[in-house]
Amino acid sequence: MTSATGAPPAIELVGVDKSFGPVHANKNVNLRVERGVIHGIVGENGAGKSTLMSILYGFYEADAGQILVNGEPVRIRSSREAISHGIGMVHQHFMLVPPLSVLENVMLGAEGGPLLKAGAKAVRAQLAHLAKVYALEVDPDAIVGELSVGLQQRVEILKALVRGAEILVLDEPTAVLTPSEADQLFDMLRVLKSQNKTIIFITHKLREIMSLTDRVSVMRRGEMVATFETSQTSPPELADAMVGRKVILKIEKAPARPGAVVLEARGLRVKDDRGVTRLEDVSFSLRAGEILGVAGVAGNGQSELLEALAGIRPLASGEIWLNGAVLPAAARDPKAMRRLGVGHVPEDRHRVGLIMPFEACESAMLGFQDEKVYGAGLLFDRGAIIADEAAKMEAYDIRPPAPRLKTANFSGGNQQKIVLAREIERNPAVILVGQPTRGVDIGAIEFIHKRIVALRDAGKAVLLVSVELDEIFALADRILVLCGGRVTGERLPEETNAQDLGLLMAGVEQAA
Repeated sequence: MTSATGAPPAIELVGVDKSFGPVHANKNVNLRVERGVIHGIVGENGAGKSTLMSILYGFYEADAGQILVNGEPVRIRSSREAISHGIGMVHQHFMLVPPLSVLENVMLGAEGGPLLKAGAKAVRAQLAHLAKVYALEVDPDAIVGELSVGLQQRVEILKALVRGAEILVLDEPTAVLTPSEADQLFDMLRVLKSQNKTIIFITHKLREIMSLTDRVSVMRRGEMVATFETSQTSPPELADAMVGRKVILKIEKAPARPGAVVLEARGLRVKDDRGVTRLEDVSFSLRAGEILGVAGVAGNGQSELLEALAGIRPLASGEIWLNGAVLPAAARDPKAMRRLGVGHVPEDRHRVGLIMPFEACESAMLGFQDEKVYGAGLLFDRGAIIADEAAKMEAYDIRPPAPRLKTANFSGGNQQKIVLAREIERNPAVILVGQPTRGVDIGAIEFIHKRIVALRDAGKAVLLVSVELDEIFALADRILVLCGGRVTGERLPEETNAQDLGLLMAGVEQAA
C-alpha cells in the first residue's frame, strides 16, 4: 500500500499478534509509519508497545502477522536482520561498553573484517561525515564512561547510523536526560527527519509527543486503538485514548498552608556502598502541610538522600532533626524512623519496596509485620492479614483486588499503589516519596498525584524526589535542586521554569 505521494510506507505492520503463555501482549496490531516522519507511540504500562518494537527489531518473532519495510514483506528473526533492513534501535538503557572509546563502541559488531586498523579508519571517516550532516558531533577518541548521558545517547544514535539505519526506534529516550539535553536530542531528531530518516518515538510524556511528532499512535491492552495527526489532537484526547476513560491531567490543588518545620537536614554528608561521597553539605527544612520537590538528573544523590532520611543509610557527617530534636544515630534505623512517624515510598519498589514472589497481602505488611493487627506473639493471623489488604485494595483501587495474588503479577502502577497504601495508611507525619510514578501508567499517575496532594492538605510534610520536571512543577510547593550531591538552588515553582531548573541540574548555579 502506498501513500498519497506514491511511496510505500517505511514500516507497515499488518495483523501482528504475540502471546506469552496466557498473556496476549499484541492483538492483531496494524501500524503504518510513513517515510521521513517522526511517529510517536504511547500507551499505558503493559499496553504492548515494547513487545511490538521488540518484534520489529527482531528480539521476538510474531506468532502471526506481517512486517513490510518500504513496501516489501520481510521476516525479522534477530537484531542483525533488522539492521540489514535499515532498522536501528536506541534503547532506554544504553548498550555501550563504558571503558571503550566512542570509536570502539561504534565499531563493535561492525569491525569491517579482521584488519581493525582499516575498519577504524572507515568508521572514523563515517563519524566525521555524520557529525557534519546531522550535527552529531562527538570526539571519537573519548572514553564513553566519561561522557555525559546526553553524549552517550548520541553515541547510540551514531552506532545505528553507521550501520545504515534509515528507520530509528527510540525507547523512552529522555528518561535520563536534563531538559537541555532533551532539547538537543529533539533538535538532532528534527535534523534526521529533514534528511528523510524515519523515527519511531516511544514515550509516556505527552508534552514531548505534542512538540516533536508528526503522527502518534495509541496502544491499549495490546491493541492499536487510534492514530492521530499530532496537530489535530491534544494531550487530554491522547490520555483518554490510552486509558479508555476521561483522565484529568492537570492537578487541582489549593495553595499550601505550611506549618511548623517538622524535618530538617543540616550539612548532610553521605557515602555510597563503595565509600564514594554522594551527598555533600546538604541542608534544607520541610514543613508540615507542604510538598518539597527534589529535582535532578538520576544519580546525583537523590537516592542516598532518601535512604539517609529513611534510616537505611548512615550519615558520614551532619544532623537530621525531627520535630525540633536532633536524631542520634541509634534512632535512625528504618524501624525507629517508622515509629517516629516517617513513612518511606522507595524509588525502586522492586529492590526495596516489595518482595515480588510474596503474595500482595504479605508485601503489604513489610516493615509493619510486628503490629498487633496482624496477630499476637509468634503467630500471624492469616485472616486479618488478608482482610487488611482487601480493605486497602478497595480504598486504593488496586487491580485485581486479589490479596493472595503474587506481587509480581500486578502491573507496575498497582504494585506502586500497594506500597503507597502500606505507607500512607500508617498516618505518618512525614512521608518520603521517591519517583512515585516511575514506570506507572497515566491512569495510576492521576490517582497517585491526588493522594500526594491529599497528604499535604491533611497537614503532612511530603518530600518528593522525581526526575520528571512536569511532576515536580505539578506537585511541589518548593523545589530543591541537586547536582553532584550538592544543592545548587532552591526555587518556588511560580518563579522558575524548566530552563532555569535545567541549568541548576547541570550544576550551573544562578542567582534566584
